[in-house]
Amino acid sequence: MEFGFGAEDEAFRAEARAWLAEHLTGEFATAVGRGGPGSEHGGGAQRRAWERELGRGGWIGLGWDAGAGSGAGVGAGAPAGASASASAGGCVGAYGNRRATLTQQVVWAEEYARVRAPGRYGHIGENLLAPTLLAYGSREQRDEFLPPIARGETLWCQGYSEPGAGSDLAGVRTRAERDDAGDFLVTGQKIWTSLAHEADWCFVLARTGGGTRPHEGLSFLLVPMDQPGRVEVRPIRQLTGTSEFNEVFFDGARARAAHVVGGVGNGWRVAMGLLGFERGVSTLVQQIGFAEELAAVVREAVAGGAVDDPVVRDRLVRQWGELRVMRWNALRTLGSAGAGAGVGAAGLVGVGSPSVAKLLWGRWHQRLGELAMAVRGASAAVGPRDWCVDAPYELDPLQRLFLFSRADTVYGGSDEVQRNIIAERVLGLPREARGPR
Repeated sequence: MEFGFGAEDEAFRAEARAWLAEHLTGEFATAVGRGGPGSEHGGGAQRRAWERELGRGGWIGLGWDAGAGSGAGVGAGAPAGASASASAGGCVGAYGNRRATLTQQVVWAEEYARVRAPGRYGHIGENLLAPTLLAYGSREQRDEFLPPIARGETLWCQGYSEPGAGSDLAGVRTRAERDDAGDFLVTGQKIWTSLAHEADWCFVLARTGGGTRPHEGLSFLLVPMDQPGRVEVRPIRQLTGTSEFNEVFFDGARARAAHVVGGVGNGWRVAMGLLGFERGVSTLVQQIGFAEELAAVVREAVAGGAVDDPVVRDRLVRQWGELRVMRWNALRTLGSAGAGAGVGAAGLVGVGSPSVAKLLWGRWHQRLGELAMAVRGASAAVGPRDWCVDAPYELDPLQRLFLFSRADTVYGGSDEVQRNIIAERVLGLPREARGPR
């Protein structure tokens, strides 16, 4: 499937490049390169301001209007609260974002990553919740939640994993009980919740009752985080010394009945659809970051002489070749949605495509971290520090890469689960025997 860039795409690229060059200056100049994996904790206030800057430029939510999923009326007109002047250049969509084809979404992602623009604080709302609302939400939900995301004003976190229910989401135990007003009171614990300490809202998969099988009786609720005494966030300190992941405890946290996406009891369908969106255009952004990390490892190998070792050279070439394969696979997957399709369509291409992408990049990134340490030898165990200054020990980027990437084959769905999905849902092999819960 062809996936190329035409004249309009290149004009869009020039516009994106010029906007980034103009705006990554002044107060945002020091945010360049900050906020990547393993360092998402850095520059919080500055990066929240950057989200609003992106929103004013209309760069959040590209393509929302083109791919509305099953939601009627998207793109038909601007709802209350949408910005009519969010974009100084491109055509403005219904929610204050720029209209953009799928190839233009890729162009923006590439340009953003190439200039090492700040790691996005709002990516969970933009890339996960928004496409989900477009596909499964009501018009009222889209009108309420999409414009603030497009303006960079509200941040979201994802309430899926729990202790004992990570990759196996059907095992969630968090419950949501109706109160006398018909709303839901959410009680339970979520874990590995990225940026929960910064988020304004959380989309939560919880049990609302009904059904005889584990994945039945689940609902997808939108829960405000600002509920003192009812929502508690506890940071989880990681190997890298950072704590962008959190535990979240809900103790009767309120979710309005109008904020159940896809209807009560349909949470499994909505949750699985969201996981498909997770591996869309954003995979190409990720790969550009991977290329920069690989280049840094190559420079380290050359500077330290490790490149003279034929085994090391072979590993470097393999990493480069596999990265190219990942890019072609991502472009093929996006291309099969059809050029010009919106993010809704791009996210749901083939039940096995997200699992294949996850298997490819997870282990690749781990091997890159291992290679980064191998080219350094024994010196990889220590990092730069001024021993005359009493300051906390800081990891350098390659050490952080190695430590953080240990989690790559677990988060976002473990490798074992991805292989089961491909085996059972794509190849039609017998289901794996599962013991009692």
